Amino acid sequence: MGKLAVYKYFSFIFLITTFLMAGFTFFGLFGGNVQPAGNTARAMLVYVLPLLIIGDIVLLIYWLIRRRWHWAAIPFVTVLCCIPYSGTIYQFRSLDEKAESKSGLKIATYNVARFNRETTGFIAMDILAQMRKQSVDILCLQEYNDVSGNKKISDSYKEYFPYMAMGKSDMVVFSRFPIIATKNIEFEETNNSAMWADVNVNGQFFRFVNVHLETTGFNRTLHQAAKLHVQGHEIESNRLLRAIYGNYTMGMMVRAGQAERIVNELRMDPEKDFSLVICGDFNDVPYSYVYNTMLGDLVDGFKECGSGWMYTFRGRKSVRIDYIFHDESVKGLTYYRSDLSYSDHYPVLMKVEY
Repeated sequence: MGKLAVYKYFSFIFLITTFLMAGFTFFGLFGGNVQPAGNTARAMLVYVLPLLIIGDIVLLIYWLIRRRWHWAAIPFVTVLCCIPYSGTIYQFRSLDEKAESKSGLKIATYNVARFNRETTGFIAMDILAQMRKQSVDILCLQEYNDVSGNKKISDSYKEYFPYMAMGKSDMVVFSRFPIIATKNIEFEETNNSAMWADVNVNGQFFRFVNVHLETTGFNRTLHQAAKLHVQGHEIESNRLLRAIYGNYTMGMMVRAGQAERIVNELRMDPEKDFSLVICGDFNDVPYSYVYNTMLGDLVDGFKECGSGWMYTFRGRKSVRIDYIFHDESVKGLTYYRSDLSYSDHYPVLMKVEY
């Protein structure tokens, strides 16, 4: 009788966990539909969706082993509902190598982290060599620094990219085709910004929006904590967690406002006679409010023609925070990440047919 009671107790615990895990997962899936201001807890669930999905899969296996088919249906349906989300970070298709030989426009976005403040210009020139090797036509850089030693990087890039548009501070668009118009999109009380450049590509007009949104503040918080620890100050774990959570939620709300600012700016041009491409460092994960706002009715290039596991941040968190979106007037051919190690980000490249 005692064993039966323990058995029923653990079954009840697993059942409650199944319902809770399913509930949190669904809240996470729709957490990106609400403005983070005033809904921070719900919005934060988006960041732990991969862990929640893994938990659902474990519970599904548990109930299948127990042959409790009716309870297994709960995590099974939950996992099925997560398939669209999973497609933003993993695609089962293989990369179409033949697509690279097709005619089209090659786009790249890369947060270069100011070329690691390297003064000889080697990093900048090697990045240029890689872009040339990949036959990139449009290059959008964030955290760009034009001065290297006593030389301007843009002067070295002119041979391959004869056209360029500078944004605020650290934003630039390099192009092999004529840039006919450009505009900066500035954000209040931050060094981050966005810009767009209209490009004439053999008679067809594109608007490339280069974006660099507010950082998460995670690494900055850890760096400050480590600095205080070296100075002999004791850092309480709960205080550190509160600081990390505070920076995450603040950054989340700031990015949400910046994304809305960009979208509203683009809506100010009602007579749209160009193909729209939005790319850059969003500093946010798929299915977040920022992701959904920036995506709108555009196409996520990775979901369209990407392959395998996609993450673009090289730090401790292997997450996808750099993107290329486009409208339906163009068709994606290839989408992939280049494994350059000069920054804490990877460059993202996409070829489109127009």
